Amino acid sequence: MSTIFGPVHSRRFGVSLGIDLSSSGKQCNFDCLYCELAPMQAVMHQQMVTPINEMIQDLKEALLNHPAIDVITLTANGEPTMYPYLDQLVDAIECFKGSTKTLILSNSASLSDEHVFTTLLKLDQVKLSLDAATAETFKKIDRPAEGIEISTIINAIQRFSHLYHGKLFIEILFVRGVNDTLEEVTALNRALFDIQCERIDIGTIDRPPAYPVQGLEFYELYTLSQQFDPSLPIHIVSRTHASATPSRYTRNEILSTLDKRPLTMDDIDTLFDTTSKNEFQKLLDEGKITSVERSNIIFYLPFKNFERKRSKRALKS
Repeated sequence: MSTIFGPVHSRRFGVSLGIDLSSSGKQCNFDCLYCELAPMQAVMHQQMVTPINEMIQDLKEALLNHPAIDVITLTANGEPTMYPYLDQLVDAIECFKGSTKTLILSNSASLSDEHVFTTLLKLDQVKLSLDAATAETFKKIDRPAEGIEISTIINAIQRFSHLYHGKLFIEILFVRGVNDTLEEVTALNRALFDIQCERIDIGTIDRPPAYPVQGLEFYELYTLSQQFDPSLPIHIVSRTHASATPSRYTRNEILSTLDKRPLTMDDIDTLFDTTSKNEFQKLLDEGKITSVERSNIIFYLPFKNFERKRSKRALKS
């Protein structure tokens, strides 16, 4: 069953069964600096194509062996949207998946292709990468195949986000000294502001990369998260490099921090010392802090902030 892997448990997406749309080896239109696969020149098309019938049969057998699956994840040794029979595969899976959700993990490069665009609209969940928003940084970090431009990708993501009815996730992976500058975050912020999504996951390198580059420490990611607009649903996903020293926060500082950027309990455990955690719990018990859920992730924020955002949503609708 070479096309199927898992199940694996993801805190973000639940219990996932993966299907590899490039089981023969790496085939990608990016050659990212941080990729866990070996370096390889970016290409625009798959040269080695796994038969669709093989994938469908493997998936059906895997679902019989593992019925308690939350999500079927379409991924690849490379970019899954390059699979030439993706649309037919998605339609076939829809016929037997039942209540199990479908998810694709894409680098976004093919989204400007109308055929791919239409196919992804059929999925229950879509995760799109956006590591940079300026042309120079995009070419440096993602090393795209010739002809792929970041402006085209951003426009496609923005348009997709306004038409898509499932859950859309955006992922940004930061590499030290490459896309972690204030200039790049400012450009990303502008691009993200017109993208309607469930969550924006920011992380860094947590597996050996293809090239000699380094990830960021947790506190650096946290500092970067503060530079995004507070209305954006930012979530820090990587804690492999977490070495932040817990700090003392007053009650007002806790409320101010959560007002600028809602945090998860993992964030709080990393950033707050014991006294601050006790103050956080008191604020929670007093109703001055509340929680919201964004696709399996619980965030904490001031109740006044929650009421204000809810009022804004009501005005928009």
